[in-house]
Amino acid sequence: MQFHLNGFEAGDPEVADPAERVRASGAFGPVPAEVDVLIIGCGPAGLNLAAQLSAFPDIKTCIVEQKPGRLLLGQADGIACRTMEMFHAYDFAERVMKEACWINETTFWKPDPHKPKTIVRSGRVQDVEDGLSEFPHVVLNQARVHDHFLDVMRRSAAKLEPYYARRVLDLRIDPAARFEDHAVSVRLERLDPSHEGRFETVKARYVVGCDGARSTVRKAIGQELHGDSANHAWGVMDVLAVTDFPDIRFKSLIQSASDGSGLIIPREGGYLVRIYVELTALEAGERVASRKITADDVVAKAQRILKPYTLDVKEIAWWSVYEIGQRLADKFDDAPVAGTETRLPRVFIAGDACHTHSPKAGQGMNVSMQDTFNLGWKLAAVLRKRAAPHLLHTYSAERHAVAKELIEFDREWAAIIASGNRHGEALDPAKTQDYFVRHGRYTAGTATHYPPSILTAEPSHQHLAEGFVIGKRFPSAPVIRLGDAKPVHLGHVVKADGRFRLFAFAGAEDPAAANSRLRALCDFLAEAGDSPIRKYTAKDADIDSVIDVRAVFQQAHRDLALEAMPLLLMPRKGRYGLRDYEKMFCPDLKAGHDIFTMRGIDRAMGCLVIVRPDQFVAQVLPLDAHGQLAAFFDRFMLPAS
Repeated sequence: MQFHLNGFEAGDPEVADPAERVRASGAFGPVPAEVDVLIIGCGPAGLNLAAQLSAFPDIKTCIVEQKPGRLLLGQADGIACRTMEMFHAYDFAERVMKEACWINETTFWKPDPHKPKTIVRSGRVQDVEDGLSEFPHVVLNQARVHDHFLDVMRRSAAKLEPYYARRVLDLRIDPAARFEDHAVSVRLERLDPSHEGRFETVKARYVVGCDGARSTVRKAIGQELHGDSANHAWGVMDVLAVTDFPDIRFKSLIQSASDGSGLIIPREGGYLVRIYVELTALEAGERVASRKITADDVVAKAQRILKPYTLDVKEIAWWSVYEIGQRLADKFDDAPVAGTETRLPRVFIAGDACHTHSPKAGQGMNVSMQDTFNLGWKLAAVLRKRAAPHLLHTYSAERHAVAKELIEFDREWAAIIASGNRHGEALDPAKTQDYFVRHGRYTAGTATHYPPSILTAEPSHQHLAEGFVIGKRFPSAPVIRLGDAKPVHLGHVVKADGRFRLFAFAGAEDPAAANSRLRALCDFLAEAGDSPIRKYTAKDADIDSVIDVRAVFQQAHRDLALEAMPLLLMPRKGRYGLRDYEKMFCPDLKAGHDIFTMRGIDRAMGCLVIVRPDQFVAQVLPLDAHGQLAAFFDRFMLPAS
């Protein structure tokens, strides 16, 4: 898909009229006086959280932003495979793939041994290893990512829109309030010209600060960012340019002999390119603004790094200069480290508000969105009284560890890219390429591994499904849907709707037999008093509204009789009691994709895989471990009233 040929234009490239490419966004009137969740900031983290909560009209959500309107030109652009999996949970991954630039291979450049003042290609690697994800690594303007989230919010049951031009002045938590009260008061100043200088107050049960590295919310709860001070300046620009550099449509890491390093990122539309250039070292405590670096300086540096190739910049769509620094807050909520048993969190921070780093690994936007993908379903479960409030402690515990690992990775990766220009190290392009390949799963976003907790079980039965690692994301695989023989991806049933999934992988016996372990499991879930489905689902709700059960068989789809399967796998739902025929799957044997082989599932025993609403594996159990299954959910869920 090609666009931006005659200049950069914001908005949806599929809309022919440029004046109609950017849809109006924003709520009118004053903010609500009381809400369940107040989100501060319309960046990727804030909009992801708002999109997730907008699925629940019984949760009153409000999102405010200091800027006067929606973002038209974004800063971040890299979208990891894992983030694409999350986008599919919102049903816009296909639209992103159509519009985005796919990063298929990465090339590496070094000083030419015979002409050190010029560069030469030193290597080329596949960007993402085979089989890691069904989705590619892509690049798309952050503003377009925002557009997709805004579209989800607008179409949702809650019809949520942001309130723009609101600046947070202060935040106060009432120490005497009960847990269920609207205990957090946030004072806002309106910045829009027609209401400039007016003040509003919102009372919320929970507040989430997604308000960037200078977060007012973070400061209000007494948290600070700790870490390395910025000591190196980089320039970045999105350009439309004419060049004879042959890898301009590949992601390219370039290390020159005397002009520092550069990074080429091809952008969506076939013509736009992002270029990062290493600019200068900074003195202790110095800020890059004091150097008064201009766009021309960034262009000139890029031209020197690319020699002997030429770069003729025709248009700069966006540019900036930034400092590298890795910083991390001690905790991502307002609950004290001591006394978490009695003090539940009311205020959370996410994204740049609690961790900052360089953009070199393309993780900033991705990790920020994963922060709130982790938090959103937990807030919804507590507010809807499906889970106990202590579940909220797991957000900071899980995501702080991920951010700490990211910062350690970013510190090492940023140093490797800039090698030869910092501390006088010699250039080692082979080291750069090797490090990139070895850490491919990390940059793809698939390396996150949550430790055991109330949400993530000990791996006592991991041997039953070696490819579904407890604590890691649920990797999809091709299957055939039994009800209509349609080829689908199993992981794509995990939507951003707050539900847990139980994937029952049948053993070697006939799954329809009266004595099969799969039938016994279905009977337990459908009828037993301690069944988590019966215990946690309201009597007037659909049977799969809290915990969604799916079955995967070993046999080919033509060898099974759908009508002989347990009725739990064909539940009656909705006002008319219509049957759902999309709960059962078989291996895609015709295409050579046997999910049991691909994911290392014990064929004799089968297994049960519990998947969290954020697509992470929570537990692997034998099919007949009914007591352990019930005990898992009892740790954090509340019986339906």
